[in-house]
Amino acid sequence: MNTPIISFRDFTFQYRAQARPTLYNINLDIYPGEKILIAGPSGSGKSTLASCVNGLIPFSYPGESTGQLFVDGMEAKKESIFQLSKSVGTVLQDPDGQFIGLTVAEDIAFALENDCVPQAEMHTATKRAAALVDVENHLGYAPHELSGGQKQRVSLAGVMVDDVKILLFDEPLANLDPAAGKQTIELIDRIQKETDTTVLIIEHRLEDVLWRSVDRIVLMDEGRIAADLRPDELLSGDLLTRTGIREPLYLTALKYAGVDVTPEKKPAHPETLVLDEKDQELVRSWFHSVQAPPPPAAQAPLLEVRGLNFGYTKDRTTLRDISFSIRKGEMVSIVGRNGAGKSTLSKLICGFETPDSGSVFLDGRDISDDNIRTRARRIGYVMQNPNQMISKTMIFDEVALGLVQSGLKPDEVRARVEDTLKICGLYPFRNWPVSALSFGQKKRVTIASVLALGPEIIILDEPTAGQDFRHYTEIMEFLRDLNAQGVTVLMITHDMHLMLEYTPRALVFSSGSLIADKSAAEVLCDSDLVERAALKETSLFTLATRCGIEPPEQFVQRFIDYDREVREHGC
Repeated sequence: MNTPIISFRDFTFQYRAQARPTLYNINLDIYPGEKILIAGPSGSGKSTLASCVNGLIPFSYPGESTGQLFVDGMEAKKESIFQLSKSVGTVLQDPDGQFIGLTVAEDIAFALENDCVPQAEMHTATKRAAALVDVENHLGYAPHELSGGQKQRVSLAGVMVDDVKILLFDEPLANLDPAAGKQTIELIDRIQKETDTTVLIIEHRLEDVLWRSVDRIVLMDEGRIAADLRPDELLSGDLLTRTGIREPLYLTALKYAGVDVTPEKKPAHPETLVLDEKDQELVRSWFHSVQAPPPPAAQAPLLEVRGLNFGYTKDRTTLRDISFSIRKGEMVSIVGRNGAGKSTLSKLICGFETPDSGSVFLDGRDISDDNIRTRARRIGYVMQNPNQMISKTMIFDEVALGLVQSGLKPDEVRARVEDTLKICGLYPFRNWPVSALSFGQKKRVTIASVLALGPEIIILDEPTAGQDFRHYTEIMEFLRDLNAQGVTVLMITHDMHLMLEYTPRALVFSSGSLIADKSAAEVLCDSDLVERAALKETSLFTLATRCGIEPPEQFVQRFIDYDREVREHGC
């Protein structure tokens, strides 16, 4: 039998600043060439587990451990982080935080330069690593010139140039559009097969990772291993739901229809799912039995964009002739590939940039002459990267900042901040420094700081990036409650589940143009539109097609409406 390349034996770890261990009695063997998905809710210990493997614990994050951890034959706590890095390459959640060089080539070659590798050998190794991840034509590019997916590839090349035996991916899909995320999973799968490297993937987006097969899913919960199973076995039970991880939507739909999901049905992939005629008939019967809810009453237009054109340089147009109207109380997704102009549009609406031509109207009034401060009283904006918004050391002070500047009394500020922190799941951390939070928690701080001001329109850039299903649901349900009270919500998102579940309408962008304004279900059932905008067809569309349900977008919408009713009322 093979010797494990990673072996935890009765391993417990406690951070120096924590009162209790984060990992409890971990026993886990991972063998050479395996591809493992590590899943679990926020705070379950999965990132800590990964930090033990790559040496960040205990060298960067000190604490006390008991038991043993062996990595590539080395007892981890007896080796230096430098030595462990020769065996373990880590690709971070935010690739921008991993760049060192001024060009792609310099960045890939960084580890080789540290090792004083001769130049000729360095050039050969750099080109080989770049070719492996398909960025060999971008070696002279600066990192900021790359798309999100290309940045991920460069980060991967930078760790593979050292011929590491273990590749560790920390939420590789968090900042990518659906098509780039799909390509990333395909790339990881191809490299793992070509190099026989051991791969560990930490990710919330279970269904997206399972686009390509994994050998096992290690499910973490409260610092312990809740399950270590093959995907077909884990997806047949209810462990995912019980630990707060969203199961693939097509499986939820099958269960609603009364289909018995067993390992023999191979439920890990919708394309390979075994469905007999009886199962298909159950799905069709369920679809016909569910009634569609009445459409909501139309409201008056609140935000109007008319003929908007903009370019960051004179010879390069970022947005072309953009026109649309958002009604008061709507909840709308803005979707499309990285670089399509979605974030630029939000900057123009908020006044951070000035359009070359065209206008923005609010309640029928042209706000082109309004400054950023004036617009901010009615339009709140939450940026994609929380580190670009945070200016205070402490969480409470950050959320209170806008309220303090507005002149509210201290008691009113405290009450409103505490209410917002409770809703956003941050109240237990109100006296913590922001620096102690994870990326996802920082994201919630920035959302809280904007929500505390009570704007009429909220624009959120990737509001759920890095969030587990529970926190995702808390944030989105809070936004939905605000929306029910009349607050208009626009969300720039790569999360197709979010678009389907929470926004009846979607604006679809591609190459600076608005190419569709449809219902979310219609968007994700339109193959041509999905390809043009770098989206990803929902697995519900695949299920509907396999069961002969026409039109499939009606099945998708019925599922979304029914699922919401079940989760809200438990019926």
